Amino acid sequence: MTMTTELDAIRLNRVIAEVMAGMQPPANLTVSQWAEKRRRLSTESSAEPGPWRTSRTPYLREPMDAFTDAKVRHIVMVAASQVGKSEFLNNGIGYIIDEDPGSILFVHPTTIDAKEYSKLRIAPMIRDCPTLRKKVSDPKSRDSSNTILQKTYPGGILTMCGSTEAHALASKPIRYVFGDERDRWATSAGNEGDPWDLAMARQTTFYNAKAVEVSTPTIKNASAIEAAYATGTMERWKSRCPHCGEYHEIQWADIRFEYDEVVVAGKTTYKIKSVYYVCPGCGCVSDEQTMKRQPARWEADNPDAYEQGTRSFWLNAFVSQWATWSSIVLKFLNATGSSKKLQVVYNTCFGQLWEDRGDLEDEDSLMARREMYGVDAEGNPVDELPDGVLVLTAGVDTQDDRMEYEIIGHGHFGETWGLEVGVVMGRPDDPAVWEKLDALVFDRVLHFRDGLGLKMSISFVDEGGHFTQEVRQFCRARQGKKVFAVKGMPGPDRPYTSPPKKMKIVVRQVVVGTCWQYQIGVDAGKQIIMDNLRVQTPGPKYCHFPRRDDYGSAYFTGLLSERLEYDAAKKQPWIWKKIPGHERNERLDCRNYGMAAFKVLPKDLDDIDRKLKAARGQHATDGAPAVAATPKRKKRKRSGGGIDKYFDAW
Repeated sequence: MTMTTELDAIRLNRVIAEVMAGMQPPANLTVSQWAEKRRRLSTESSAEPGPWRTSRTPYLREPMDAFTDAKVRHIVMVAASQVGKSEFLNNGIGYIIDEDPGSILFVHPTTIDAKEYSKLRIAPMIRDCPTLRKKVSDPKSRDSSNTILQKTYPGGILTMCGSTEAHALASKPIRYVFGDERDRWATSAGNEGDPWDLAMARQTTFYNAKAVEVSTPTIKNASAIEAAYATGTMERWKSRCPHCGEYHEIQWADIRFEYDEVVVAGKTTYKIKSVYYVCPGCGCVSDEQTMKRQPARWEADNPDAYEQGTRSFWLNAFVSQWATWSSIVLKFLNATGSSKKLQVVYNTCFGQLWEDRGDLEDEDSLMARREMYGVDAEGNPVDELPDGVLVLTAGVDTQDDRMEYEIIGHGHFGETWGLEVGVVMGRPDDPAVWEKLDALVFDRVLHFRDGLGLKMSISFVDEGGHFTQEVRQFCRARQGKKVFAVKGMPGPDRPYTSPPKKMKIVVRQVVVGTCWQYQIGVDAGKQIIMDNLRVQTPGPKYCHFPRRDDYGSAYFTGLLSERLEYDAAKKQPWIWKKIPGHERNERLDCRNYGMAAFKVLPKDLDDIDRKLKAARGQHATDGAPAVAATPKRKKRKRSGGGIDKYFDAW
């Protein structure tokens, strides 16, 4: 055999070997097993270079292994920053090149993003993984087909492009489609339509096609990844509470923190003192290290979507091994006051969609303006009532398993102070529940710093739900305490308040008595509340809130749970609707009832103010604790059903 023949044979064998390598069936490995066996993290893209360890990011195991599940064709991941979502993509691509080759289309928001990703993540991965380095041609060789945006390997080619490049999205068949930062994509690839739909159309001829899309979330109801997530199993990573054993997603609403403010040269900086987690199930407190060591698992809200071939996952940064809770809280505090900065924190840290409320206040702005009503030299609260409060009212919302309340202080010209919110667990037909409400609300005396106190002037209790007759009975028994049943009446033409009506109390189809019921135009009340929340300067109509845990993120989420929307199909087109993701509106209802209670209360605020000042003068002379006495009842003209006899005419 001549030398030329031998060389030809060597070349032929090499070509055949490359072809056969591309035809080999994949090893019986999942993506996570492949990564642990062959993947090495690069110094350019990882704070912990070296062998891949799924134990560092256990929440990535199921999303990665879903890629090798024959039933799954589509994987969606909504993820905050610093949770390893890029490595999830990289491991999938590395597995394809090494074990199950086929052509890959990897789409980024722009071509610049694609080039940066290729240089900073794909190229180092190929360089540092020996099995990948053998299969992807050397970019420095003369005949290399390895460029920044294209990488060839036996059995396929990796093509990277921007979402505007229609020609790359609508030509050759592609088995694998990856999409990074979906919410930043162009809405149309030139004039040819949605980029994701164009990319997916290239998979039609493959029975074993796979599509993966990943993104941090952006704007609620305008997020492509949010819509994609809803088509899948809708899985959340939930950690077990060490106290009650229940599994919950660690969310911003359940994080509590303490901090110090430091003002230097007019600039405010923050020092985080402590951060902890409050279990939404049992209310017990756990620290960060405890929760990050707890068992955790994916739980699906829509498991049936698995049969349709789509698994979807949602992650926030509270489970990250690289983002500390203190760093997240600090980012939040530094962003407070700027909607744009807060959106970044919500999207990239909390893993939450940002809600564009138009001109409405948002939860974080309201939290930022909370205040300490009265503190001593060490910063500890020393009084329950701030100066300016003249009247106390309460609103109570009725649920089947609990009663929620808010106590509100009222001053001149519509200025209000949130004083306390709370929950009494138990059925509304249980006398013990109402005895607790007596102690916490109806019989409560709250005190100013000097010891002078105010008791509740009037309380409104929602009679809606499944316990209407029981609520009426308990309210009738407390009529002397000015506790009245209310019924919310929706509709734009309903007045906020009107004279009360006598309603029958029916037990086992027998009328056992009557009680007074107020019908509340809840839509009018919501508009008043939202208008008042927009007031930025303490004074008329301003809403004060205390800097306490009961007035935390969950409270303001509930208070801002609804907005006015236009629906042309309705006879009255402007209607109040719950904002998606804010289904718990008890806090808004409680405030609505408490504000309505103040409106119907006969009062002379100037007279109350004078009597408080007089009581303080008397208190100052004899040194005895004083409680604001109930003024003597005055005769007044009755109207609208006789309820006025139950009020003190202040």
